[in-house]
Amino acid sequence: MIPDVTSATAPQHGPGGSEHYRVLLVEDDAGDALLVEESLADARLPHELRWKRDLASALADIAENPPDCVLLDLGLPDIVGVAAVGAIQTACPHAAVIVLTGLDEARSASAAVASGAQDYLVKGQVTPELLGRALRYAVYRKQAERAAAELRENQIRARENARLERGLLPTPLVHSASVTVNSRYLPGREQALLGGDFLDAVQTADGRIHAVIGDVSGHGPDEAALGVCLRITWRALVLAGHLGTELLDLLEQVLVAERPRAEMFATCTTVTMAADTRSATLLLAGHHEPLLCAGSVASEVSAAFGPALGITPGRRAWRPTTLPLPASGALMLYTDGLIEGRSGPGSERLGAAGLIDLISTAPASAVNGLLDHLIGAARTLNAGRHSDDLAILHLSWDRD
Repeated sequence: MIPDVTSATAPQHGPGGSEHYRVLLVEDDAGDALLVEESLADARLPHELRWKRDLASALADIAENPPDCVLLDLGLPDIVGVAAVGAIQTACPHAAVIVLTGLDEARSASAAVASGAQDYLVKGQVTPELLGRALRYAVYRKQAERAAAELRENQIRARENARLERGLLPTPLVHSASVTVNSRYLPGREQALLGGDFLDAVQTADGRIHAVIGDVSGHGPDEAALGVCLRITWRALVLAGHLGTELLDLLEQVLVAERPRAEMFATCTTVTMAADTRSATLLLAGHHEPLLCAGSVASEVSAAFGPALGITPGRRAWRPTTLPLPASGALMLYTDGLIEGRSGPGSERLGAAGLIDLISTAPASAVNGLLDHLIGAARTLNAGRHSDDLAILHLSWDRD
């Protein structure tokens, strides 16, 4: 007779490669339990069988040693009917349930299957072959149901994340007739919409246009979340009237408070363009200089450097640089994902000089075509050997 145990050592592997099944029989009739034991033995199905006489002891056993399959009688001393199926499923959602019924319980068996059981068997009509096949198929069906449910959940979560990430990408608040803002954003993580890079542009009531581009150190969801936090904080602070080194100081305070790890930092460049577009003030916090572009000619802007945000909190060692602007042209701000890739088959990086060369040889096109060309050319040269978040913010103006 099957031992009435409260726990047992589970096999190391489930019904995968080893095809070893952990079976829990919940049956109050000792004779029926013996028939099940003998049928499973004759079915030559590798298994471990445990027997419980009522639902309460079965639930206690499940808590300690979850089975792959539960053979469940619907007429137990402490519960009768399909409610037992729900109780088992709640206690062990991953286990397949096969209901054991009598000849006059066809309706209850159908109701049990409708409520989530994988199959039912009629007592007295169970052969070893039928029991073995039913148990194996029930477990595999349960696995398929779980896989399908997990796939649906992942798809729903992916769609929700995509909507969330798209909602977190900035829409520039610039209404100037003489200034145009274009951008590109490509995360380095596969199948992600956001990375640790961030960018934004807004115009304040005095007509000035403010822009930022930055890069949180590292790669992953923590970095992406911090990048979003910094971008939204920057926009709120600018619209509230905070500018210059005060703005960077406040941004750094937020970074230090929000970063999940003390070693995380962020580089950024901020630009404030005068309402008449005749000058721009730059602040570099560990970030490289933007490019000043006029047609196919581009050059690096010379500007004072300061430390990245979060490296030495509280020092406020940033110095503004005021740059005179030509009557027409563009400032191109970018993150290092655009230039740190290889520039060909060797080990040399593209760098700012290589980016300037790409601009000078780019086919004549509108701004969007130029940005797409630069990204495509840089990635072609790199040939997949370097993958990083990439962002470009292109501010063009024309006073004529």
